[in-house]
Amino acid sequence: MKYSIRQLEVFLAAANTENITRAAESLSMSQSAASSALKELEQQFDIQLFDRVGKRLQLNELGRLIRPQAEALLAQATELEVALRQHQQPGNLKVGATLTIGNYLAVSIMARYMAEQPGAKVMLDVENTATIARKVLNFELDLGLVEGELQQSELDVIPWRCDELVVFCSPDHPLAKRSQQPLSDQDLKEATWILRESGSGTRQTFDRIMSGILPELTVLLELQHTEGIKRAVEEGLGLGCLSRVALEDAFRRGSLVPLTMPHRNTERRFYFVLHKQKYRSAGVERWIEMCKENY
Repeated sequence: MKYSIRQLEVFLAAANTENITRAAESLSMSQSAASSALKELEQQFDIQLFDRVGKRLQLNELGRLIRPQAEALLAQATELEVALRQHQQPGNLKVGATLTIGNYLAVSIMARYMAEQPGAKVMLDVENTATIARKVLNFELDLGLVEGELQQSELDVIPWRCDELVVFCSPDHPLAKRSQQPLSDQDLKEATWILRESGSGTRQTFDRIMSGILPELTVLLELQHTEGIKRAVEEGLGLGCLSRVALEDAFRRGSLVPLTMPHRNTERRFYFVLHKQKYRSAGVERWIEMCKENY
């Protein structure tokens, strides 16, 4: 075999950092050793994997082509090492989750996973749907848990569980007195709204729900965090629309009031997102199993 695992590690670290010095630091190597490993890999096959722009290394077309295969091979090699040491038990994971899932569902799954796999660690990255998709595409995450629908040819988007969005207001809002009566389109158009930002799965679903009247809605604030939206609505600044998962405690306490609009479909799904060319380790498979078991 003309290449080594170490050479592939250097290649992938350089692809991620776009700098050989930072790549070497991430692998606890000297800069000269990392440079030599990358140079030897290219010379052995008489190829060039990067365009060198000053000190920056930018993947060229060939580099981008072999990157997924190198990622998959390295992941398999890592899992083999773990299996030899830990009798095939799932290991560490890098999981991305959108805000609703990350704040209200993923933490309990993470706790159960680490309890089942002593010594295993889970890095949880909480971002919006667009950012999670980008990081999965860039091999920065092992898998993503998202609220929004995605159409990316390089991603596997697998349905997980059902969810629904709920419109809500403060107990002092005029519409709270009509909480048992369905909202009309006129009610929706006359309201002031506190919403998630564009790029989030929740906002994507909200825009679909409000199809036909969306341009007529008055949006006062766009916030990146569900708790900020809930607080703004509690203060009487307007109506909100979030996942029922994020609102159940507030509804039980009575600090927020659910409103109904049966003429509009508020259902949606949560999804697993994985790169089609990334090797699926035992840890990834076990995480998905736990998600399905818990919810």
